[in-house]
Amino acid sequence: MPGPFYYGGQAVIEGILIRGRQSVCLAVRCTDGGIWTGQLSLSRIYNGRIRQIPLLRGVIILIETLLLGFRALSRSAEIAMLPPEAQPSQLLEAPRASQKERAAMAVSMTVAMVLGVGIFFLLPLLGARSLDNFISSSLVSNLVEGVVRLFFLVGYIWAIGHLPDMRRVFAYHGAEHMTIHAHENNLPLDIKHIRQFPTAHPRCGTAFLLTVVLVSIIVFALLGHPPFWIAVISRLALVPIIGGISYEIIRLSGAHSRNPLARSLMLPGLLLQRLTTRQPDETQIEVAVAAMTQVLAADANA
Repeated sequence: MPGPFYYGGQAVIEGILIRGRQSVCLAVRCTDGGIWTGQLSLSRIYNGRIRQIPLLRGVIILIETLLLGFRALSRSAEIAMLPPEAQPSQLLEAPRASQKERAAMAVSMTVAMVLGVGIFFLLPLLGARSLDNFISSSLVSNLVEGVVRLFFLVGYIWAIGHLPDMRRVFAYHGAEHMTIHAHENNLPLDIKHIRQFPTAHPRCGTAFLLTVVLVSIIVFALLGHPPFWIAVISRLALVPIIGGISYEIIRLSGAHSRNPLARSLMLPGLLLQRLTTRQPDETQIEVAVAAMTQVLAADANA
């Protein structure tokens, strides 16, 4: 008997991606006011036994999120910007990326990952090590590095939240969370019931990023104060391990959300989501419902 499945998703351009047991479903608001939906079956890499291995599954899910997220983001932007007369019927089928599109996606992901690791892991290290003449304690040095990393994360989220397009994406993000809340509470997926729930969710990617920052402080503190280049290598090498640990913390706290200790662990991530989610309007909730309904139907058929 399969265990409980935790649905999750991502907000994209004028749409929402929901991940099910066997497939992902994308729903996008078209320029003519209709909702386009598409479904993509998941490979064994994402559904095999490796996904059940603690720590390792966090890395697999992170890679899956990046791959599917880039694909959904480009597809949603394409659909959302097409004029009504250019909406052919074949758009209802799940898209298949060409070799050129896959290459472009790989380059974009590589650049994004390099920039992400460089900004959020290496720059804070460089900043903390520049203060070595003033800080004699390795623990304090690692705490300074962690605080700088946290400042970069919160500052980045705060900055992009002021972009008009991102404000709409954050509203879709809220609609996604509210819809998943309604499903997890066995309520009908309609606007009346979905409106009862907050825009924050304990298994959100924002909470995951914050957990990564906090876990990294502990992990790097255990390493002491090695020479700079060894510290750089350790930051790069330990990213997957820190990600795996962070995923298990998010998963465990989300599964025991009524436990006081779990709720205290979730609180910082829920508070940070005030920057990454907004109250959606009814049309955005309708898109979330379309994505969730389709993925539930796909799982039922499977």
